[in-house]
Amino acid sequence: MEVSALLIAGVIIALIAVFTVVRAVRIVPQARARNVERLGRYRRTLKPGLNLVIPYVDRVYPLIDLREQVVSFKPQPVITEDNLVVEIDTVLYFQVTDPRAAAYEIDDFLHGVEQLTVTTLRNVVGSMDLEKTLTSRDTINNQLRGVLDEATGKWGLRVNRVEIKAIDPPQSIKDAMEKQMRAERDKRAAILGAEGQRQSQILTAEGDKQSAVLRAEGNRTAEILKAEGQARAVDEVFQAVHRNDPDPKLLAYQYMQMLPQLAQGAGSTFWVIPSEVTSALEGVSRAFGEKLPPSSATREKPSDDRAAEVADDAAQAAEAAAQALADAAEADTAPSALPFGSPTDGSHESDGR
Repeated sequence: MEVSALLIAGVIIALIAVFTVVRAVRIVPQARARNVERLGRYRRTLKPGLNLVIPYVDRVYPLIDLREQVVSFKPQPVITEDNLVVEIDTVLYFQVTDPRAAAYEIDDFLHGVEQLTVTTLRNVVGSMDLEKTLTSRDTINNQLRGVLDEATGKWGLRVNRVEIKAIDPPQSIKDAMEKQMRAERDKRAAILGAEGQRQSQILTAEGDKQSAVLRAEGNRTAEILKAEGQARAVDEVFQAVHRNDPDPKLLAYQYMQMLPQLAQGAGSTFWVIPSEVTSALEGVSRAFGEKLPPSSATREKPSDDRAAEVADDAAQAAEAAAQALADAAEADTAPSALPFGSPTDGSHESDGR
């Protein structure tokens, strides 16, 4: 019995010793910290690694994370300056820099940060209207960060960033904003369409203008070239006539050949017969009655057949001229016939004037 009692007492003492050693040794992970109280009073903060404490005298509190923490708060209703309620969802990035202050300066620093964020957010957004709130996220973030960092400094915290995840206005405001955006897009589309049509009309007008200018320049160049060609042709004819020195007989013959063409006109109902017609006809008749001297171009004597053909052509030309005069006289209501070779002192008209 005594051996059994001693054995049990030895086992109990061994267990107490092991438990005491375990409580005396504390291992703290990296980027963590633990506060130690001795007899109810803050003693020290355990660093990462192996630490020894006095069992049953020192009290070791739970681990405090020293890494940067990300906390997302649920959406909070906020009233803007124009009396609209919006739901704002925020994300907070903070880090514990002083474990002692985080444990003894505030009961629950995470809950305190959340409430401080909500109140600060309401103060900042309450001074803005809805449109400014939607377009001033950076301004709101900076103001929140400044206020929170200053207020949480004594709690042993450092607020690194504050981000607004979402700003949700009421559904009626969303519908109105969508209508406004749709109207704005339609307006821009109409303006762009009008600008495109205007530009198209301007380009078309400029093209028509350039085409008209080029066409006018082409017509002008063509008329100039045509006039120059006609002038050169007239000059060549004039030079040829003067260079060959034609006699009055040839001119009279040409004049007689033009008479049938003058009589064939649709409006040839009134004729003015100049006095030179009779003299021209007389010269032609005399010219064909006389024997022409040989020209320098034709030194050889023409054949009889050729002479006969020339005589026949002259007779046909004289007959056509007479027929033309007769047709002109018949077309007039009071014709006046003038015989060939009658003397005239001016011009004769077919109506008897």
